[in-house]
Amino acid sequence: MLSAFAGGRLFGERYGSGTPRVLALHGWGRSHGDWSQVLEGFDAIALDLPGFGATPPPEAAWGLGEYADAVRPVLNEMGQPIVLLGHSFGGSVAVRLASAVGPEAVRALVVTGSPLVRTRGGAKPPLAFRVARWLNARGLLRDSKMEELRNARGSADYRAASGVMRDTLVRVVNEDVADLLPSLSVPIELVWGENDHDVPVSVALTVCDLAPAANLTRLEGVGHDTPAEAPERLRRVLVGLNEPA
Repeated sequence: MLSAFAGGRLFGERYGSGTPRVLALHGWGRSHGDWSQVLEGFDAIALDLPGFGATPPPEAAWGLGEYADAVRPVLNEMGQPIVLLGHSFGGSVAVRLASAVGPEAVRALVVTGSPLVRTRGGAKPPLAFRVARWLNARGLLRDSKMEELRNARGSADYRAASGVMRDTLVRVVNEDVADLLPSLSVPIELVWGENDHDVPVSVALTVCDLAPAANLTRLEGVGHDTPAEAPERLRRVLVGLNEPA
């Protein structure tokens, strides 16, 4: 059943009958429903982040910091300190939020398939695209034509997004949380599919190098969508953090 949180600004689902102690944040283009197999039996909240599910989009393009600020009031409706659980984009928001509120409010992170560390040194766009971008910036190529070229090169997420959410996607894919990881003192449980081609396990290994409290569980035969492909493994991690099953 859908519930309202943060004074009606966010929507999602509440699990269990006790005070919620797990907060789950979904990936880009997804919703709170991703967590149904993971959170059953826990006292938890699974949110629809702004722009997804039942929660309206922001009025302007947001980055990870704005998303973390939007989620922060929900912690006041929970039994602190909580466990933050995040998949993909939601994991990056979770790290940003945990860094902002500290261990008094968040006692552990469970992160899966999240681009916490942005890939550096990727290949440049093709020369033709860079020329088109140069011409468009100088008014020599129509915006509509430039948009066609962006759609042709863009990811499925980019093509599916529009308006403020497309601008938001461009912002968040160019952010990471690498600078926050060394100072996080709470346990960080990384649960990663060995076959994750969207955010490869090498990202998790880099996180382990940066974050002294990080621990990595690698899942053989599992891809990017761990909440659907391996919900029992995520539940096991939550149980290990002393949450009631």
